[in-house]
Amino acid sequence: MTGAGPTTTVLPAVQAWSGARLTARSMRNGLLATAVLASAVVVLALLFGGVSLSPSRIVSGIGPDRLIFLHVRLPRVLLAAWVGAALAVAGAGLQPMLRNPLASPDIIGVSGGAALAAVVSLALLPVGFFGEMFVPLIAFAGAVASSVIVYRLSLVRGRAEPYTQILVGVIFNTVAASLILVVNAMVDLLRSQSIVFWLMGGIELHSYRVLVLVAVLIVAGTLVLIRESPSLNLLALGDEGAEQLGVDIAASRRRVFAASSLLVGAAVSLTGVITFVGLIVPHVLRRILGSDSRLLVPASFFGGAAFLVLCDLVARVAVAPSELPVGAITALTGGPFFVYLLRRRVRPMNESEQ
Repeated sequence: MTGAGPTTTVLPAVQAWSGARLTARSMRNGLLATAVLASAVVVLALLFGGVSLSPSRIVSGIGPDRLIFLHVRLPRVLLAAWVGAALAVAGAGLQPMLRNPLASPDIIGVSGGAALAAVVSLALLPVGFFGEMFVPLIAFAGAVASSVIVYRLSLVRGRAEPYTQILVGVIFNTVAASLILVVNAMVDLLRSQSIVFWLMGGIELHSYRVLVLVAVLIVAGTLVLIRESPSLNLLALGDEGAEQLGVDIAASRRRVFAASSLLVGAAVSLTGVITFVGLIVPHVLRRILGSDSRLLVPASFFGGAAFLVLCDLVARVAVAPSELPVGAITALTGGPFFVYLLRRRVRPMNESEQ
């Protein structure tokens, strides 16, 4: 074949963007480093908090250390790890698919839709096991619906515009928050307190059976995005190039949207809206490990777990014996980070216009 067709112009871009630079060694080292980091942070969070625990007393069962460890500290740290992993992986999948480096579940409205669905279910479902176990599935439906709505509204001449998507997401989150307040005003005091928790975003104690259900949902969503990683590399280059290289764009986007919604729905159903995890973690890891989604997606799983467990540790010890909502810690961290990224993206556009 002679001549330079569209495919020959796209292939060098694919190689330069990610694929040719990822070796088996860099893949192994990147995953090992993030896994070790997550393990170290989890161990630190298990031992320290409002009450410091002794490993020897946990093993021997002397004093209350084992009881605190098994029934308070361990389920809380596990939940923070799972939620952080879910939000970070969702962000790592949404950013290349939407070709929007500012995309994260909380910014583009996915978390808002999941939270609204979860709050409505809390207001309507019976209190107890049935409601507690099915809230993640209902939040998943809300996340899917909000993903589709925001994506459709952000299309300009058939293409998704990154900054239009951010504006639509912000508006959608505002509407969702208003509806949550309306629901909150219509329920009794007990349910109202649960709804206020969703608005703040926090890590609370849940039974191990609920943690197992959420873990299954999060692992399933993560595996789907890992499987879609090669397609995400191509989608980041644009629809035309990805289609020419054999990607079924519509099917791939449906799978990524569904997996991201599953991750966000499972997380938000137990913790409320925790912001900026899906923005900060993928960006930091992209700077360190590169942009290849085959490494970035699984690395974000461990990086997100480490980040949110660390934020929850800060929330527990900063004003001990009182606690701060972990959502406040992530917002204080992520707000300036988001402004920095936004200014970095806008500045080159302004310079190019002069």
